[in-house]
Amino acid sequence: MATRSRRRILIAMLTAVLAMAALLVPLPVGGPPPQSRAVLIEARSFAYQPATIHVNRGDRVTIDLMSLDAVHGLSIDGYGVNINAEPGRNAQVTFVADREGKFKMRCSVTCGALHPFMIGEMVVAPHTAVARSLLATLIVAVGAAGVVLLRLSTENNHDNTAL
Repeated sequence: MATRSRRRILIAMLTAVLAMAALLVPLPVGGPPPQSRAVLIEARSFAYQPATIHVNRGDRVTIDLMSLDAVHGLSIDGYGVNINAEPGRNAQVTFVADREGKFKMRCSVTCGALHPFMIGEMVVAPHTAVARSLLATLIVAVGAAGVVLLRLSTENNHDNTAL
């Protein structure tokens, strides 16, 4: 009988530890829900300004590329985005940032000797509402598993005492 009580206590403690561990999982600091973002990128002298753009997963991103000195292009690895801008004529593209991570922005038009070094970066942060939903689901699942294990343990105790 004492062994069964210990088993119950062990299961309850294990459930509590797993729930606490789930609560300690680091989450990104809260951010806005998906939104429309307009970004003006200036291209000149083998560089983009800004060199890095930050968006959230799910954002609808509109990039307006303005070339200040020669024909420049902008392609984003992994997104199939590719636009070209001539001096004085902007080019624009709109897409949804649907993958998290860091993605290189590259000049897609040979613009001079330093063309291979004309690189920028798009950083797509996770959508925080989704991360929090997943954490809440994990906590509920751990709690439910603990309840089921305790019930099974209690049923086994009743079956053994009936014998």
